[in-house]
Amino acid sequence: MLFTDSTPILDDGDALRERAATDGYLFFRGLLPAEAILPVRADLLNVVRQHGWLTDEATGTLDVAALAAVPESRMRTDIGVSAAAYDAVQKLESVHALPHHPRLLALYNTLFADEVLVHARHIIRMISPHPAVFPTPPHQDFPLIQGTQNTWTCWFPIGDCPRSMGSLKVLRGSHKLGYLPLKPAKGAGAIAVQTCPWEENEDDWIEGDFALGDVLTFPAFTVHKALPSQFADRIRLSFDVRYQPLSEPVEEKSLLPHCGLTWEQVYETWHTDDLKYYWRKLPLIYSGWNPKLLQPERRIC
Repeated sequence: MLFTDSTPILDDGDALRERAATDGYLFFRGLLPAEAILPVRADLLNVVRQHGWLTDEATGTLDVAALAAVPESRMRTDIGVSAAAYDAVQKLESVHALPHHPRLLALYNTLFADEVLVHARHIIRMISPHPAVFPTPPHQDFPLIQGTQNTWTCWFPIGDCPRSMGSLKVLRGSHKLGYLPLKPAKGAGAIAVQTCPWEENEDDWIEGDFALGDVLTFPAFTVHKALPSQFADRIRLSFDVRYQPLSEPVEEKSLLPHCGLTWEQVYETWHTDDLKYYWRKLPLIYSGWNPKLLQPERRIC
C-alpha cells in the first residue's frame, strides 16, 4: 500500500494527531522547498567526490571499485561511507541548519501543540553499494533514542528517491504495540524487532516513491525499514532527524554529534554562531539511559 498524503491537513493539529494515532506515520508531499535541499545535496556529494568515489554528480553514481577498496574496518557501515567521509559530512554547517527549516518547525509545533526541541544528533545516511553495507532492518527507534516516547523521527531524501533506490517503508499501526523485543541484525542500528504474526500481512506495510522535498515522519514505536536499492552504483542520500515536545524529557546522547567528533571540532569551519549549542539555552528535562532496551530478548511473539 502507498503512503497517505497528509498535506491537506498540514495546518490542522487535531487532524494530524488523529491520523497519526491511527496510522503511526504522517507523509507530506513537497514540504521542503528544493532551494533548501539542493545546496545540502551538493555539499554531501562534494564530500563523496573528495574521497574519490563520485563519477556523476547529477545521479549520484559511484566508482564502485574505488569504494569497495575501503576496508570494512574504516567504514561507517550504518551510514554507507567511510568514517573519515562521515566526519567531514558532520562538519557541514548546512547539514545542521536544514533540520531547523521553518516548515519543519511549523509542522512539529502544530503536531505537538507545544514548543519543539530539535535533537542535535542528525543522522545522514549515504547508503552505498559497499559490500559491508546492508539495508536498514525492521526496527523501532525508541531503544536507540529513549527519552520521551513522543520523540518523532523525520525522514526525507536529499534528492528524488523512488522505491527502487531504497526508500523507507513503515508498518501501519505498529506504534500501538509499544516496545517490541529485539534480535541482532545486519544494517543500521544492528538490531531488528523479532518477527511476530502481525508482520506477515504485507498489506500493513506502507511505502512510496519520494520526490525532492517529500517528508515522512513517525513516532518512536513505529516499526520501519529500508527497501533494498536496485542500483549497483548509486548512493542514496537521506536525513534522519528527531523532534520532540520541549516540555518532555530528552536523553543526553541525542544532543551529541553522530560521530566521534566533539562539537568544537564540528563547529570549527562554521561561518555563523546561531545554531552552536542552541539546546543549552533551553529549559531541558533529562532522562536516564536504559541499556536493557537494546539487549536481545527471549522470543515472546
